[in-house]
Amino acid sequence: MELFYFMVFGALSAVVAALELSKNSKDRINTSPAFNSFKNNYLVVYSLMMAGDWLQGPYVYYLYSTYGFGKGDIGQLFIAGFGSSMLFGTIVGSLADKQGRKRACITYCITYILSCITKHSPEYRILMIGRVLGGIATSLLFSAFESWLVAEHNKRGFEQQWLSLTFSKAIFLGNGLIAILCGLFGNLLVDSLSLGPVAPFDAAACFLAIGMAIIISSWTENFGDPSENKDLLTQFRGAAIAIASDEKIALLGAIQSLFEGSMYTFVFLWTPALSPNDEEIPHGFIFATFMLASMLGSSLASRLMARSSPRVESYMQIVFVISSASLLLPIITNFLVAPSKVKGGSISFAGCLQLLGFCTFEACVGIFWPSIMKMRSQYIPEEARSTIMNFFRIPLNIFVCIVLYNVDAFPITIMFGMCSIFLFVASILQRRLMAISDKPKMESWTAMDPEAEPLND
Repeated sequence: MELFYFMVFGALSAVVAALELSKNSKDRINTSPAFNSFKNNYLVVYSLMMAGDWLQGPYVYYLYSTYGFGKGDIGQLFIAGFGSSMLFGTIVGSLADKQGRKRACITYCITYILSCITKHSPEYRILMIGRVLGGIATSLLFSAFESWLVAEHNKRGFEQQWLSLTFSKAIFLGNGLIAILCGLFGNLLVDSLSLGPVAPFDAAACFLAIGMAIIISSWTENFGDPSENKDLLTQFRGAAIAIASDEKIALLGAIQSLFEGSMYTFVFLWTPALSPNDEEIPHGFIFATFMLASMLGSSLASRLMARSSPRVESYMQIVFVISSASLLLPIITNFLVAPSKVKGGSISFAGCLQLLGFCTFEACVGIFWPSIMKMRSQYIPEEARSTIMNFFRIPLNIFVCIVLYNVDAFPITIMFGMCSIFLFVASILQRRLMAISDKPKMESWTAMDPEAEPLND
């Protein structure tokens, strides 16, 4: 492995360590022992849930290929996962608000464990069922847990600012440290112990089962809108009214879809971008480097959110502009650096520049997650939190399905250019959100629903 990779990884490690160790009283939030206990319980559960997800990621494509499926069949399996998340996500989100967020989190564990079990079968139809289950689980992972946390945090009377501490720590651990450890653990199971490509899925199921046991034994139930008179269609209509009636919620949904759509597209593009001529690159080590960059971003976010200024709505404008510029690098290097025509070998000079840009983008991802979580906790009404959050994922999943279906139809520079434009548009929308963020919060979602029963006679 080339020295360059170690230099980038070492530099990022040093910066992350320096940021964490140099925090002073202004960068830390004083909390209570009761809150620390609550936060630590959530972080353990969230880390286990993310471990169950991260262990699977690097080996899904590899497992399907070992079963003898080609690129087209594998592409259809991936599309099934995102399509399932799009179709069933809003339904399970509404059920989470109505039937309880704790139940939804347990359902996530069961659904994802069943999805892991299907990986033992080489039958295409069984694998397709597994992808559908995985899509449903993904919708729950990115809505039910956050909805439970926000509602429980408020129910226990903790200060609102403390919520940002939980968000930033969850991303630092779950989307950073846990991802790196899972990459190393998966590599140990598959390569070092030669247990086969299905071993990470079995390990993921074990972590999910442990997390589910903690949820069952220590979490209390909370609801969005538990009223008996509301069916799913009424829930959907109410969420749609909330989005249409409050510009802040609509802007937040658009910003989230634009950024996450670009992020998921980047996941498919970074490998061909760094090795256009089949250069030998250490995928696992680069993935770990990206996750370290994400940890750097979440560490910066925790510092920013611990202070009253700048506000989240303000600094996220800059984050979106930087992320947009970072994904322009493949286009710039394509014009400025003469492409190599030699097949194989080590990473090119253009590839090295792009890797630095991609690390910058991942740092922006690390800032984005806790920041968008904080903004969602401020602007999305509690009554339909999970439903609205899954509404946000509909355009995201449509976009990702289109990209997957046409991934070979456009040059890679066009794809990166499109992502860069999306991110720049996100910065413009964020500027608008900043301008209207001080407007009064929308009226109660229940009151806005024309079919809701009046609270008083």
